[in-house]
Amino acid sequence: MKASKTVESIAILGASANRTKFGNKCVRAYKKLGWKVFPVNPKEKEIEGLKCYASLRDLPERPFRVSIYLPHEITLGLVKAIADSGAREVILNPGAESRELVLALESKGIRPVLACSIRMEGLSPDEFRA
Repeated sequence: MKASKTVESIAILGASANRTKFGNKCVRAYKKLGWKVFPVNPKEKEIEGLKCYASLRDLPERPFRVSIYLPHEITLGLVKAIADSGAREVILNPGAESRELVLALESKGIRPVLACSIRMEGLSPDEFRA
C-alpha cells in the first residue's frame, strides 16, 4: 500500500532520538519524503532537528497520519487522544499491534493499518542506519 502524494503530515508516537530505533528511522524517512513530521515523545525536546511534542494534543495542526512505535499496553491508554487527533490514518507498526488495541481503536471509529509505515512509502528501514 503506497500512500497518496497529497499526504503531507505525520505524527510519530514513540519517536526516538536514538538513531538505531525504528521510531527514529521513521522520522528520518518521512523527512526525506518531504512530509511535515511531528515527533511525539514526552521525554525529548528535539529529534533529528525537529521540535518534539509531548503529546498529540500539543501538535500545531491535525496530522493526516499517526504512526505508532509504542508497546500496545501504552497505546491502549492513548486511544482517546488518537481519536481526538482527527488523523485520517493510524498505522500500527510491527510490535505495536494487538487484538485488544485494534478493537479499542475500532470502537472509536478508527480502522488501523497494520504495516511498517516506512515500507508503505516504498522505503526500507535499512536505508536509515545509525
